[in-house]
Amino acid sequence: MAQFIKLYNDNPNPKEIEKIVKVLQNGGLIIYPTDTVYGLGCDITNTKALAKVAKIRKVKPEKANFSFVCNDLSHLSDYVKQIDTATYKILKRALPGPYTFVLPGSNSLPKAYKKRKTVGIRVPDNNIARAIVAALGNPIVSTSIHDEDEVLEYTTDPELIFEKWQNIVDIVVDGGYGGNYASTVIDLTTDEPEVIREGKGSLDIL
Repeated sequence: MAQFIKLYNDNPNPKEIEKIVKVLQNGGLIIYPTDTVYGLGCDITNTKALAKVAKIRKVKPEKANFSFVCNDLSHLSDYVKQIDTATYKILKRALPGPYTFVLPGSNSLPKAYKKRKTVGIRVPDNNIARAIVAALGNPIVSTSIHDEDEVLEYTTDPELIFEKWQNIVDIVVDGGYGGNYASTVIDLTTDEPEVIREGKGSLDIL
C-alpha cells in the first residue's frame, strides 16, 4: 500500500521530500500536487518506472505525451535543442506557471525518449513539486490523473486520490485540494506559437 504524505506548499518538510526522492530513485511512482491538477510521476532516468507509468496510461512509452516537470529552466539545454531569444522570453514570462510548452527535443534525451522530436516542458508554480524535482536533481516525467466521473475531469481531493491509487503507486502526496483545470499547452516548435489546449494559464504571455 502507498504511503500518504502530507506536505504544505508554503514550507515543504525536507525530510518528507527526501523520502519521496528515495522512492523515485528506486523506480517508484508518486502522485503529487502541481499548480493545476494532481500528477502521476516518476524519475525521468528510470526506464522501468517510465514503462509502468505508460502501462497505467495504456500507451507505449515512446508514444506517450508525458511532460518533463522541472524545478526551473536551468536544465533546459539537457533536453531541448537550442531555442531562439523570442521563445526563451515566452518561457521566462510564463514560468513557473500553469503551462506546458512543447519544445524541440535534443539528442541527449533519456533512452526511452530518444526517437522523440519534441518534449513537453513544465515548471509548475508549486513549491512541493519543485522541491521534489530540485532534491531529485533531474526532472520528473509526469501525466495528469483523470477522474472516471463524467462531470469532473480531474480528482481534486487527495484522500479520494489515495483511495483509488493506494495499490498502484508508492506515494500519494497530500498538498491540499488540487485544481480541476489542466495546464495550458503551447507548441513553440514552429514560427508562431500554437495553442494545443487552453487550460488554467492565460494566453496573455504570448
